[in-house]
Amino acid sequence: MLTVKNLSVAVGTKKIINDFSHTFKKGNVYVIMGPNGSGKSTLAHALMGDPRYALDRKSRIILKKEVITRCAPEERAARGMYLSFQSPLALTGVSVLQLLRAAVGKKKDALAVRTTVALYAKKLRIPADLLSRSLNEGFSGGERKKMEMLQAAVLDPSVLILDEIDTGVDVDALKTIARFLAAFRTKDKTIILITHYTRILKYLAPDRVLVMKNGALVAEGPKTFARDIEKSGYDKL
Repeated sequence: MLTVKNLSVAVGTKKIINDFSHTFKKGNVYVIMGPNGSGKSTLAHALMGDPRYALDRKSRIILKKEVITRCAPEERAARGMYLSFQSPLALTGVSVLQLLRAAVGKKKDALAVRTTVALYAKKLRIPADLLSRSLNEGFSGGERKKMEMLQAAVLDPSVLILDEIDTGVDVDALKTIARFLAAFRTKDKTIILITHYTRILKYLAPDRVLVMKNGALVAEGPKTFARDIEKSGYDKL
């Protein structure tokens, strides 16, 4: 479980998030929506401890009953948090297999990592040859986002934050990613999906939909709430 209390975030003198509070429960999928500039991506990076963002002294981030507000990103990752990249970078000379073997370290041997990667790659419909190529080099948008999902699945975090995993992908890749996420959700995982669109929700049913506007949490509701927003827009919130 991830609890956020009175989170206020600034870059320099500009405040981007103002007094955000919410409890993200285990076993649930949350969707965070909002217009451009509402603070959604900033929230994701602040939760992960990105040093570019300064937190107010009253801000509290609590993971599994432990305060992690001042923990570095790598410590949060070690505690079971994962944030996907909105625009995954290419790593020349480093394959996803090499990256994951290094990330997993001594927790799994090389054969176990390779077997797990192959299993999830098949479910995500990632061609086998991409696994040994330089990560994301020359990959399509959909292939890059699938690779993000593959890395998350192998690392098996307890809190998975996906920043616009549905952006820049075609409908087939979108369906594959959504269905993989639906199968990936368990009673022990918290999934937070940040998105501009509702199209991924045709294939993935969230437990709660949160709406941010001008850096604040302004509304939330059940999975049907996303459709209501699509019809009426954000102006009335």
